[in-house]
Amino acid sequence: MFTGIITDIGTIRALDRRGDLRVRIGTAYDAAGIDMGASIACDGCCLTVVDRGTDAEGHWFDVDVSGESLSKTALGAWTEGTRVNLERSLRVGDELGGHIVSGHVDGVAEILSVVPEGDSIRYRFAAPTALARFIAPKGSVALNGTSLTVNEVEGVEFGVNLIPHTQEVTTWGTAAPGDRVNLEIDTLARYVARLAEAG
Repeated sequence: MFTGIITDIGTIRALDRRGDLRVRIGTAYDAAGIDMGASIACDGCCLTVVDRGTDAEGHWFDVDVSGESLSKTALGAWTEGTRVNLERSLRVGDELGGHIVSGHVDGVAEILSVVPEGDSIRYRFAAPTALARFIAPKGSVALNGTSLTVNEVEGVEFGVNLIPHTQEVTTWGTAAPGDRVNLEIDTLARYVARLAEAG
């Protein structure tokens, strides 16, 4: 489990297409403190650490991305040099600063527009039709692993506002219209909708 509070921006250092996609991610996390088999959310997708180490370029860890994950997320667009939002898994006693995020991406949203509003930036997205009903004004979503509050919803489109701090400590400062991003809907919204269907 995660909170959607990004704690590092990693960099894709290498991609090796085997049976699955092996990805090496450079990080500020101390590799000695990363357990083999640990879960790290990479742009919101929970991935398992299969190797880690330190070299002349710094700390790194490797993850395998399955064909299923590539088909359901925006990770297939990763190239060497891509910057990635990272969050280590939640531990008992950690502060829950965002909302409960599973790291299981539900689908891919597209950025429609990026408009400055004072010091903040308003992003507008198009969600997959099947997921749009789970997105509500003032509700939470995780976009590329970042816990964000929905401002408004119009059909499949929705908007969020990012303050300068969020732009600085995540990859959102360089996001642009046309970019595809990983979307995880709020777990609570999913279960409320399921209960409404059962009723």
